[in-house]
Amino acid sequence: MRGKRRLRVGVVMSNRMMKTIVVRVNQRVRHPKYNRVIKQASAFKVHDETNSAAIGDWVKIMETRP
Repeated sequence: MRGKRRLRVGVVMSNRMMKTIVVRVNQRVRHPKYNRVIKQASAFKVHDETNSAAIGDWVKIMETRP
């Protein structure tokens, strides 16, 4: 194990950079005032050493130290 590192699952949105992909992660959170469930999305730039990920692939990403 690598400690308590957050694991996320997302969709590859872009692979145009060399050895880097952009992954979109969707979350469902409850609105603090209106108490409704809303969808939020975050985009993460992820290292892809082999340039093997294609647009539309589902990938797991793990946070690391800077």
